[in-house]
Amino acid sequence: MKKAVILFTRVPLPGQTKTRMMPRLSPGDCARLHACFLRDIVRECQKVSARLFVCYTPENQKERLISVTGRDVSYFPQEGEGLGERMDHAIRQVLGMGYDACVLIGSDVPELQAWHLKQAFQVLHYQDVVFGSTADGGYYLVGMKQPSSAIFEGKQYGTGSVLEAAVRAAGEAGLGVGFTGMVPDMDCFEDLEGYRKRMRRSRRLRKTETGRYLAKMRTISIIVPIYNEISTIEMLQDQLEPLKEKCEILLVDGGSTDGTLEKIRPWVKLLHSEKGRARQMNLGAENSHGEILFFLHCDSELPPHPLAQIRRVMQKYRAGCFGIAFHSRNFFMFTCRVISNHRIKDRKVMFGDQGIFLERSLFFEAGMFPELPIMEDYQFSLTLKEMGIRLGMTRKRIYTSDRRFPAGTVPKLRLMWKMNRLRKMYRDRVPIEQIARLYRDAR
Repeated sequence: MKKAVILFTRVPLPGQTKTRMMPRLSPGDCARLHACFLRDIVRECQKVSARLFVCYTPENQKERLISVTGRDVSYFPQEGEGLGERMDHAIRQVLGMGYDACVLIGSDVPELQAWHLKQAFQVLHYQDVVFGSTADGGYYLVGMKQPSSAIFEGKQYGTGSVLEAAVRAAGEAGLGVGFTGMVPDMDCFEDLEGYRKRMRRSRRLRKTETGRYLAKMRTISIIVPIYNEISTIEMLQDQLEPLKEKCEILLVDGGSTDGTLEKIRPWVKLLHSEKGRARQMNLGAENSHGEILFFLHCDSELPPHPLAQIRRVMQKYRAGCFGIAFHSRNFFMFTCRVISNHRIKDRKVMFGDQGIFLERSLFFEAGMFPELPIMEDYQFSLTLKEMGIRLGMTRKRIYTSDRRFPAGTVPKLRLMWKMNRLRKMYRDRVPIEQIARLYRDAR
């Protein structure tokens, strides 16, 4: 059987493609995302023993399309008035070249795999027409051995009944119908969230052009609670300034009185809150816009390329943190580092000084940080654990100040033991006010 595949598409031009994803995505983002769809689809099509054609519109943008899909395929422009007429014409044109079977696919299905096409051609060995359905009642694939205009006539494309109508029309024309596997289509912004969910379970999707681009384009808000940080505020801003054009940065002050506010630079978005780390972080989250929220302590030292580190983890997980390290050669500080990083994998618990980050939707779904005098990060982490949320950890470490630890080996060890005891008391439901008093005494 001499086989052909037609990729039926618009040229990925800003403002002319994936417009239903605007304004959540910019016109440029929509065009770049569509280009990723096309590259992933072409890669799968080239695994099939069939000639690949790209049928495109607008006609005068062929070179732009070639820059995306390459010169190893054949191109011809779309002709006709409505969508159905243009698809019918494309199939007639290719079958007229002497091909025994032709399959036409749309360009909104970056999860298409070669087996969907191979199965479609197998179906055409014993049926006249083959369809590949989408979850919304449409179809991403239609194939046949002989042209049939009846399948495309009078259909309301973009509605939930288009596949049903096409199958009925084929039956009325006396044509046998079969199906290949369903593929999710990417029509609107919400569809991308479904892709991201599937990407967390699929290493293959994380390696695709679409998967990599979706990870790269996720917006991040960095939220830093501050209170009397005169000794660290300059260092913090030095770290964050190179990131100011790449993410949203919010500092939430809890009523500083030591001159911290006078050191805040003009590019920083500053919010004012009542004192309380949980209250401050929650206010920052409520006033942020990022798809990923990153809660950072003022005395933390970020590794190189922290946003890329976060996005890499968030390809696979809904929440995570940085591995932690200390600028100390003390054996027990090294032990604290090992235990803290192992605790993420073993006990599924992370703390605020590790730089917690997570999906915005998950943060609010979990109820935000509980407004406790201490251990708001611990309780939030326990809540995520109860929700069954898996935690990821970055490859690079965040360096955290050891200023909370006293000098000397024995005092450090004593404090570590006390902190572990306080967490045990919290799990045993000892009143938080009592734990807070003991916490202050421990410091």
